[in-house]
Amino acid sequence: MLPKQASASQLSFYSTFEEQLSHRHPLYILANQIKWGIFEEAFSALYSEEGRPAKPIRLMVSLLMLKHVRNLSDESVVEQWFENIYYQYFSGEKTYVCGVPCEPSELVHFRNRIGAEGIELIFKESIRVNGKDGGEHEATTDTTVQEKNITYPTDNKLYRKIIKKCVAIAWKESIELRQSYTRTVKKLLMEQRFRNHPKNKGRARKADRKVKTIAGRLVRELERKLTPGLHQDTIGLFKKVLMQKKAVTKFTACTSRTPNV
Repeated sequence: MLPKQASASQLSFYSTFEEQLSHRHPLYILANQIKWGIFEEAFSALYSEEGRPAKPIRLMVSLLMLKHVRNLSDESVVEQWFENIYYQYFSGEKTYVCGVPCEPSELVHFRNRIGAEGIELIFKESIRVNGKDGGEHEATTDTTVQEKNITYPTDNKLYRKIIKKCVAIAWKESIELRQSYTRTVKKLLMEQRFRNHPKNKGRARKADRKVKTIAGRLVRELERKLTPGLHQDTIGLFKKVLMQKKAVTKFTACTSRTPNV
């Protein structure tokens, strides 16, 4: 549901929020050049008339623009919005807001809501306000709306993938495993939720260690029972991932040069 529009009358006894900013700042100039109304018209139909009021459309669109203009992650742009008054003015705020505009995950939900057509509309408006650059016959734009598929060496997601792959290899080669750990991994996944909460940190770390232990067990069992020379490259990659430490560089899960983990 769309939120109600706040009244902008008598915002400050002495001066308005706009008068306190430098009119030469790039974000101030850009904020007054963009036709924000086209986003309201295009995206309003995507909201229901019922339910909890959502974040303003201009706020969410401006956060996506700032994210790409400043090359920031979802978490960083939300954090910097709280600290930067020009970010807040660009988002349509009339007074300084002491707090974050939304949760980083809400940007993901908004991108999914507007889809590829909505992202394209935002890029079109960005190109239009570039003046002469927007009049070029050809334009190269990065239409990526998701974070790159990068996984760190100690990420628990890699261990769960190893377990899943090991079970799949065992089924394909008709190998009877001592245990598939399907229910155990699902239970451990539940224990890893809300890991940043003080009460859950210890439980989540314990579950992380358990998942890694299970992955190691399955890899060693497959190595013993597989025919020599079969799936050796995959097993070697699994062992390499399990041996990685924090000091090792990031593991790119989307690379095509290594087998899928």
